[in-house]
Amino acid sequence: MSALTRGELTSSKDSTFSIRQLASECGLTTRAIRFYEDKGLIAPTRKGQTRVYSRRDRVRLHIIVRAKGLGLSLSEIAELLDLYAAEDGFQKQGRVAVLKINERIEELERQRRAINATIEEMQQIAHTIEKRMADRAASENRSGNDLIGYGVVPNSA
Repeated sequence: MSALTRGELTSSKDSTFSIRQLASECGLTTRAIRFYEDKGLIAPTRKGQTRVYSRRDRVRLHIIVRAKGLGLSLSEIAELLDLYAAEDGFQKQGRVAVLKINERIEELERQRRAINATIEEMQQIAHTIEKRMADRAASENRSGNDLIGYGVVPNSA
C-alpha cells in the first residue's frame, strides 16, 4: 500500500466507500477491517446489512495501517484516534504520535543491540568450531589417519 497524503485522503470525490474499496486501497482483508470495527477504531454506518464507510472512516483506516506498520499496538492507535477527535486534536495527536514513535525507535534499537550481540556470539562459536575442525584435520593428517572417520577407510583398519 502506498501512503496517501493528507490532501489525497480528504480530496476524494466519493463521500462513502464500501468495505471492498477500502480493503483494496489499504491492502487489507475485509476481515481485518471488520476486526478494526469490532475494536471500535472505525464506525461505519449501515444500509441494511451493508457497511458504509465515510471519509472519516477512510482516513482513520489509513492512520491505523500506518501506525500498525510502525509497530504501535491497537490501544496506542486507539489513543491517537481519540486525540484527533478532541479539541486541539491534531496538535495533541501529533505530540503523542511523536512520543510513541520515539518509544518504538528506542525499543527497536534495544532489539538491534541484542541481535548484534547474538550475531557476534554465533560468529565466535562458528569460528571456534571451524578452528577445532581444522586442528583435528591437521592432527589426523600428521598421524596418517586422515581418511578414517570420513567413510573412505573403515575404522577397523
